[in-house]
Amino acid sequence: MDKNQQIAATQLSNILTQTGKSVAQHATEPKIVSLNKHMEILKYLKSAYGLGHGNANLLATRIREYSAGGPESKDNLFNTQYSGSKAHLLPIYNEIAAICEAMGDDITKVIQKTGVAFRRNKMFALIQAPSAKRIQIGINLPASTNHSRVKVVKDMCSHRINITSINEVDEQLSGWISQAYKNC
Repeated sequence: MDKNQQIAATQLSNILTQTGKSVAQHATEPKIVSLNKHMEILKYLKSAYGLGHGNANLLATRIREYSAGGPESKDNLFNTQYSGSKAHLLPIYNEIAAICEAMGDDITKVIQKTGVAFRRNKMFALIQAPSAKRIQIGINLPASTNHSRVKVVKDMCSHRINITSINEVDEQLSGWISQAYKNC
């Protein structure tokens, strides 16, 4: 079990202690069974059990996984991100991921449903394919960067860069990723 899995397991254990129910018990609650969407379950858990957003989100994810027969494999999650009309974006992802992984031997790669996060002490980069036209990389930079390629956002990452061509995976992008890595 890697560090992130250990943290999530501890967090889930604390949540279940706080609510007094297991994931299976939550998943079979009549109110939760009647809810179909992740956000509906999350909102219910926050109001019914007083959970914070992060805890409610983790528990809602585990409830949905339990109800679906278990979590989807990391390979399936990743392959789905770059299938069909997004398959041509995979070489761009591979180039950006190689830059992220080369930052140091303390990198953890976390494959999620909609992207791949690269973490050190905290997340420094998030690579996603939100459409068939582009890769989007979110990075956490220490300060505002005044460049037309970089957009300041209020999200899990402080800045976002859209990449539409492998030619845009360049020294400048590598420099921004390096800054984000050093910042975390």
